[in-house]
Amino acid sequence: MDLNKLTITKARKLLDSGQISAQDLTRKYLKVIEEKDKEIKACLLVDKKGAIRQAKEADKRLKQGEKTPLLGIPYLAKDILMTKDLKTTAGSKFLEDYTAPYNAFVIEKLNKAGAILLGKTNLDEFAHGSSTENSAFFSTHNPYDLERTPGGSSGGSAAALAADMCLFSLGTDTGGSIRQPASYCNVIGLKPSYGRVSRSGLMAMTSSTDVIGPFSKTARDSALVLKTIAGHDKKDASSLKESVVDYSKDLDKDVKGLKVGVVKEYFQGLNKDIKELIDKKIEILKKQGAEIVPISLKYSKYSVPTYYIITPSEISSNLARFDGVLWGLSDEKIKDLKKYYQNSRSKGFGQETKRRIILGTFSLSAGYADKYYKKAQTVRELIKKDFKTAFDKVDVLIAPTTPHPAFKLGEQINDPLTMYLEDIYLAGASLAGLAALSMPAGFVKKDNKELPVGLQLIAPKLKETTILETANFLENN
Repeated sequence: MDLNKLTITKARKLLDSGQISAQDLTRKYLKVIEEKDKEIKACLLVDKKGAIRQAKEADKRLKQGEKTPLLGIPYLAKDILMTKDLKTTAGSKFLEDYTAPYNAFVIEKLNKAGAILLGKTNLDEFAHGSSTENSAFFSTHNPYDLERTPGGSSGGSAAALAADMCLFSLGTDTGGSIRQPASYCNVIGLKPSYGRVSRSGLMAMTSSTDVIGPFSKTARDSALVLKTIAGHDKKDASSLKESVVDYSKDLDKDVKGLKVGVVKEYFQGLNKDIKELIDKKIEILKKQGAEIVPISLKYSKYSVPTYYIITPSEISSNLARFDGVLWGLSDEKIKDLKKYYQNSRSKGFGQETKRRIILGTFSLSAGYADKYYKKAQTVRELIKKDFKTAFDKVDVLIAPTTPHPAFKLGEQINDPLTMYLEDIYLAGASLAGLAALSMPAGFVKKDNKELPVGLQLIAPKLKETTILETANFLENN
């Protein structure tokens, strides 16, 4: 039995029946990481001792008859989530030697559920990027073609799952950073509604759009992880108080009567091979009784410029605390405070992080805040209204996740504008705080390679069940 090829659902049955132990499963994944990660470079840290310790505890709980969805299930977490007594670098030289003093809320919930943390995954520094090339340590490679990016900023988490190094992984999605790498790596990436999962213990990038979510191999697996990590947290002011539902309860329902919106703007100029793949999925839904409704999101063309004013502005504010005084990179030999700050931030931050701080500081500066930041917030409200109008007509939107398959490492890294346009189909749902998911749509040919691409499902806030049920249906039809 090839244990690393399992889904959470299949592993659950084997663990509960006693056919395998949590230690068997954990040791297998640690071995796979050791064998494969030399090429993929998905992990920044592997905690072998901690994982085995957790696995032994999980086995004790299993022997006592405990049966919970993630008990004994090994996973990896993006290295922007606090993990007590383990390094948490955010992919930055600034935090290269930083050890977290506490766990993020989601890590704590997974610990209580008995999930087993194998280690931490690579990312674009502070989640700033779409290729994982902005990591201060190394670039991660796409398992489907090692010359290509796995996407970003959660590229390490997506690549690790695609390479069978874990049963699920955690990423963060601020403007597409779960969905885009999910598309490039042929896995499911779920962005829950804003506030559905607590941000406590997440190093903030854009506080008004940051969301933690899972990468998984199936929609059912995503539902199991979401049920575990979702819920209200008094430490996070944006955390929603609505009760958590059983996301896997009605996953097998059909799509008869489901109103599916096809976003006109998202298909204009789209790669024809990707369009054909998504059109086939739309046809499946139609044949099985779903109602297909053309939808126009007239403000969607403003989502990327709006996002790239609001996001750098919030980054400029959130990263102001990184000055090397209390923690992070510092040089105590420098006595002048201004030079001390300059030295810490110049040496600690990478090029993309500096670019976003400068853009954000400019957008918030006196004389320009009204012209840029406040106007962007006004347009954001129009984008939200656009989606609200659409969801008065339909239950779920279907769209491409990315305009093309994974690009080659080094191909776009020196072209910030092209890199920012990676979020063209993704930023709108983030700005509106909606539930969204990317799932495998098939493969397209590029440079004589068969490369995966994804389709995106978007639903109203707190309607994760809708996208999970639709994704589950498409997986099985």
